[in-house]
Amino acid sequence: QVRVLESGGGLVQAGGSLRLSCVWSESIFSPNSMGWYRQVPGKQREMVALITSGDRTEYADSVNGRFTISRNNAKRSVYLQMNSLKAEDTAVYYCNVDGAFSLKDGEYSTYWGQGTQVTVAS
Repeated sequence: QVRVLESGGGLVQAGGSLRLSCVWSESIFSPNSMGWYRQVPGKQREMVALITSGDRTEYADSVNGRFTISRNNAKRSVYLQMNSLKAEDTAVYYCNVDGAFSLKDGEYSTYWGQGTQVTVAS
């Protein structure tokens, strides 16, 4: 079973920092890109940050300059360093692994984690 697991969420004061981590199972590999998305109740899930296999990064305007995405292929992991957090960053954050090859299914697909809650107190 393919698993994508996020960790590192929690409650933090405005202006503080958190680091989210995501690890995916050994049964999938060579993803085209990895990313972080977030969602608040009643709104669509939005992209926060992306990193491609070629290390190209992309950020939402609202987090550019405050958040940094990075990856470690050897650990099958992607990270999101979040600094200068604001109340509007409060959301459930989801890890996305896109275009990864599944040994079990013999095909490329997209995988999502279950999400981790980030709450920023103002």
